[in-house]
Amino acid sequence: MLTPEEKQRYDRQIMIPGFGVAGQKKLKKSRVVIGGTGGLGSAIALYLTVAGVGTLRIIDNDKVELSNLNRQVLHWDKDIGKEKTKSAHEKLIKLNKDVTEETINTTIDETNVYSLTAGFDIIVDAMDNMPTRYLLNKAAIKHKIPFVHGAVSGLEGRAMTVIPGESACIKCLYHAASPNKKFPVLGTTPAIIGAIQATEVIKYLIGIGTLLTNRLLIYDGLNMKFTELSVVRNTNCEHCGDSTVGKK
Repeated sequence: MLTPEEKQRYDRQIMIPGFGVAGQKKLKKSRVVIGGTGGLGSAIALYLTVAGVGTLRIIDNDKVELSNLNRQVLHWDKDIGKEKTKSAHEKLIKLNKDVTEETINTTIDETNVYSLTAGFDIIVDAMDNMPTRYLLNKAAIKHKIPFVHGAVSGLEGRAMTVIPGESACIKCLYHAASPNKKFPVLGTTPAIIGAIQATEVIKYLIGIGTLLTNRLLIYDGLNMKFTELSVVRNTNCEHCGDSTVGKK
């Protein structure tokens, strides 16, 4: 049930065709995992919180640095040196008291990725490296829940949604790990891609619209245009191939 206060808080999104009170109830019951609370994670967590998603679990192992502050809007000057999960939690609980904010300060690795993501409805990629993205991708396939991928560099970003067993996964898309090195980012880029990812999550949870499955959406901020590439599921993919789905 929605309280009178919740109906008022979410009034504008409840008005959206196909959303309604029923959709808001679905959001309230939903559980979402976000891997990372940097530039992408800040935008994703912020918008899922104000939209009224019932439970968010945010996982990160970093501490706030001064160089984060041009894009990681959940972290402020006073938070430098603080665990990002703690910093994010302090802001998010003030945005919406009705959302359960679970924050876990840990490194996602092969020993914990499945337990950290078990029991959730969807996993969101807010990472800055391919090895961890691949782990979250595999966890989503194992749990048979969607995985919403996002990545940024400079003024360019990309997003894609994975439905295990139905659409291409990110291992179908990326065949090799990119080098783990420092890359440029304008703060607006993760804001845009993170908002797109949050939109995909909300659409999936309430069951409206068309998802970014088998499609990679590429944002070019320098020339201000979006490009869409088709992605074909590889039935022999080592993550989502017909012989591997459901296995660790």
